[in-house]
Amino acid sequence: MAGGRVTLADHVEIRTAPAAGQWAAPPDSRRWWTLSVLCLSLLMVVVGNTALNVAIPTLVRDIHATDTQLQWIVDAYSLVFAGLLLTAGALGDRFGRKGALTIGLCIFGTGSFLAGVSDTPNQLIICRAIMGMGGAFVMPATLSILTNVFPVHERARAIAIWAGVAGAGGAIGPITSGYLLAHFHWGAVFFINLPVVAVALIGGKFLVPTSRDPNRIPLDPVGSVLTIVGLASLLYGIIEAPIRGWSDARTMASFALAVVVLAEFALWEWRNPQPMLDLNFFKRKRFTGGALAITLVFFGMFGMFFLITQYLQFVHGWTPLGAGVRLLPFAGVMMVTAPSSARIAERIGTKRTVAAGLAIAAVGLLIASRLQVNSGYGLLVIAFSVMALGMAMTMPSSTASILSSLPMGKQGVGSAVNDTTRELGGALGVAVLGSIFATRYTSALGSLSRLPAAASEAARSSVGGAIEVAHQIGGPAGAAFEHTAKKAFISGQSTAFVLAAAVALAASFLIWRIMPMHLSYDYEAMEDAAAGDEELAVELEELGAFEGAEGADETVDDGHDGGGRRERTGVGAGSVRR
Repeated sequence: MAGGRVTLADHVEIRTAPAAGQWAAPPDSRRWWTLSVLCLSLLMVVVGNTALNVAIPTLVRDIHATDTQLQWIVDAYSLVFAGLLLTAGALGDRFGRKGALTIGLCIFGTGSFLAGVSDTPNQLIICRAIMGMGGAFVMPATLSILTNVFPVHERARAIAIWAGVAGAGGAIGPITSGYLLAHFHWGAVFFINLPVVAVALIGGKFLVPTSRDPNRIPLDPVGSVLTIVGLASLLYGIIEAPIRGWSDARTMASFALAVVVLAEFALWEWRNPQPMLDLNFFKRKRFTGGALAITLVFFGMFGMFFLITQYLQFVHGWTPLGAGVRLLPFAGVMMVTAPSSARIAERIGTKRTVAAGLAIAAVGLLIASRLQVNSGYGLLVIAFSVMALGMAMTMPSSTASILSSLPMGKQGVGSAVNDTTRELGGALGVAVLGSIFATRYTSALGSLSRLPAAASEAARSSVGGAIEVAHQIGGPAGAAFEHTAKKAFISGQSTAFVLAAAVALAASFLIWRIMPMHLSYDYEAMEDAAAGDEELAVELEELGAFEGAEGADETVDDGHDGGGRRERTGVGAGSVRR
């Protein structure tokens, strides 16, 4: 810097390949150990959200939970988690992401311990809500710390590992829960989190650096309240719709409240000079395209898990542990492929990677739609492998696309947006695919007029209920009714999977249309630095638009450019150095 002026060289380096000693600031030598702590914390949160599903029959038997209480035991976590994500991400940006991670782990661990010793359904509901609060602080903190620890040329690959752990957690949860339920009291499903929290806290103390938004933007309490109410109302409506019906008064009221509150949130943020979530971010195609891809891939993934676990347990008759173990191919392919997806994106570009991943996932869903009552496990392994391959290609690049479009000071909010789209997409997948399945299942089941009213209602409510009714009937008639129920389940599942495949394929075409080919980190922040420096502004204009700006075509080698001719660091890797 000469004459007190900021020059372009102070903000950016251009070179053909990264080499040792060339970084403006050396990367943290502990960064891969840091990633292991972050992934462990992430896995705990994801597993905590999925492991309880297979414990539902045990909770009915041991603590006498009603259907309504069971629903709230499962949903309390998701409602609080989704509602607090944006607020928790913004608090991490403002006060420090390491602190947010630590607080979240402590809250999650406390909720887990209290849940394990609960002896009534209402106590368990409250504890699950506490766990959701902790998870809302942990999940965005892990991703925002990651982006601040890793230099640009490694960031995409670190995000790919993070996304692989997040995706595999959906399959690991039922396996863990099934094993624990087979050998221990149901409280072990929650107690297993305590040693994980302890290890994460100790590792975080020594291996996780802190970071925050250097601009110290004031908090936005009004925006926080509006997002909590709006997102919780939206998720509640999505969860309730398959149970009560999409036209039910309570469902419609939830959606109406969500629309009104989220619209008010948008107006408030638009007028607020220091918004929690700058709505201009949605003008960036990387941000919007990445969020859309995450939403739709989790739409298919969560909807698939919702149905396939029932297929394994009710149609094939496997135990919860047996069903969980048979999900291992999905988790295995996800864990292996996701870290490699960054290298794929380096060669062919972000847009091609995400679009191809969604198309491959659609093929896997179509294969799954061919499953029958007597299908062998081999066909299921093929379907799992293809779906996991496609989803593992989609998730890391989509997450990196969201984060690369934001300044480093907003990585907490960006991470929260990524996590919120995952949660809403997953809930929407369960609701929509579950509703399509239920409609087709009930139709294929046929007339049940010969059954008593209670038995007819039980058979229509679920395939598990229908199989129980068949066992009560007994004899050849019971066996015939059980076969009919399983065939009806297959009909509903096939229809739902075909719809999910169509959504994934449509998403692939949409991503191809709207997502830029390459990915880069927020170089546009230099325009602010150039505003008060005429010479820097001239240099910036002569160099041309950065690839980080919309409409620019210049390739930047940051791990997702599909060509890798040269790399910029400095502002792109962090914030402007004054």
